Amino acid sequence: MQVGLLQLRILVPDAMSLKDKRRAVKSIKDRIAHRFNVSVAEVGSLDSLRQSELGVALVTNDSAFAESCLSKIVKLVRATVKLELLDYTIEVI
Repeated sequence: MQVGLLQLRILVPDAMSLKDKRRAVKSIKDRIAHRFNVSVAEVGSLDSLRQSELGVALVTNDSAFAESCLSKIVKLVRATVKLELLDYTIEVI
């Protein structure tokens, strides 16, 4: 059994309130969860106006698949117009 972990630090540059930020974060969380069938949660910077940290996890029997899937999620976040990817880490255990 392999567990893939992805931690994303994102910036929501257009957010003028926490409500704006949470709307953008919820949108990307839902897109990731439905498209890739993984678990996603906001795990940090909860009270920050424009930054957020997301945690993504998946369980599989193939470490190459986990790495590939998590890399595709990073590409999706990079391609999202309303967000800016600041940093990410991928770990397969």
